Amino acid sequence: MDESVVVESESLREGFVGQRLFVLPRPAIRAALARPVTNRLLVTDAGFFPHAARHGRARPHGAGQHILMICTDGSGWCRTPDGRFAVQRGDAVLVPASVAHEYAASESDPWTLWWLHVVGHDAADLVQAAHVAAGGPVSHLRDPAAIASLVSHAIDALDTGTAGGLVSASGAAWNALAQVAATGRRGPGPSLSPVERAVEHLRATSPRRIPMESLAAMVGLSPSQLRTVFRQQVGVAPLRYQSDLRMAKARELLDTSTLTVAAVAATCGYEDALYFSRQFTRTHGQSPSAFRARAH
Repeated sequence: MDESVVVESESLREGFVGQRLFVLPRPAIRAALARPVTNRLLVTDAGFFPHAARHGRARPHGAGQHILMICTDGSGWCRTPDGRFAVQRGDAVLVPASVAHEYAASESDPWTLWWLHVVGHDAADLVQAAHVAAGGPVSHLRDPAAIASLVSHAIDALDTGTAGGLVSASGAAWNALAQVAATGRRGPGPSLSPVERAVEHLRATSPRRIPMESLAAMVGLSPSQLRTVFRQQVGVAPLRYQSDLRMAKARELLDTSTLTVAAVAATCGYEDALYFSRQFTRTHGQSPSAFRARAH
């Protein structure tokens, strides 16, 4: 899709166990850019690279698309004209089109990435807004799992091979970019709000369920205060957020592993596999087995 070279002779662009990858053919891109909606924001490439050892790219002339990468595990680094930046779990990297850049996974702790390439006027505006908010290409997210889920939805939508799927992928990408622009910040740092500390604690301890009283005491609020401000800032109650984290992990395992549904349930903190299946079906409108089958 664009002119690029590897960071080092032994770096890998793709080929990771459990990866998902979709690249829209050039004729389909031309057709989509001539239609409403997708002419404003179009996902041209999307993927998921788990534990991507030796992953790296360098584009001295930039890419033809805007690039969004979400690191949900491990670490790495990126370099743009703004400087060299560490990329940690929970970070988003946004690189505008035509901006020279390079990036690579950590050798000792390679990252897990969800990523999109997008084009269009809306994409340019959203990428610029996120860049300004974070003061650079890397921002730390309040909820990377939610944005990774949107990338997963975009991959599924592209895989349908329909015009409607392209529109659905555009909507997911717009939402993902908007969330990065709205909730990203310069870095974890020591000055987190109580809600940010609660979110980071929930993510760090997931899938173990944390009692509301313990979580509230940890961030210096009463349970009722935490429920109120958490819902205001995150959009859902703390218990719902914990459930969403579990479900995000379940989706990842169903997509990228051969674990049984019972094993997925146990890994995600559910002792009762039947209860897990009911909760998953209620959340996603299909059973865990049906969700796994649709990816294959």
